[in-house]
Amino acid sequence: MGRLRTRTGCAGDNIYCLAKPRPDVPAFDAGHAQFFGQIEGGTTAFMQIIVRDNNVDQALRALKKKLQREGVYREMKLRRHYEKPSEKRARERAAAIRRARKLERKRIEREGAR
Repeated sequence: MGRLRTRTGCAGDNIYCLAKPRPDVPAFDAGHAQFFGQIEGGTTAFMQIIVRDNNVDQALRALKKKLQREGVYREMKLRRHYEKPSEKRARERAAAIRRARKLERKRIEREGAR
């Protein structure tokens, strides 16, 4: 995943950033960036959660929602165990078939509503 870093924003709010590594770009040590959250060459994307009025519970909920939307939990689940290349192809093929069927259902529904 990445590491959780913190800094203080304006009005004393804490800002937590989760560094999300990108597989298409070589690794870069985020600790040497000139500005926090702004990395040279765009090697790491940061996810920012602003904590307002020391409400950490609300910030955690927002963080979990962002992680869910980004697919981090799904990726962590997939990486728990080794997946053979043939299994990966079969899984991706099944997902593509499901997507195609869903798009076809939506297209038929739209055309039927006319």
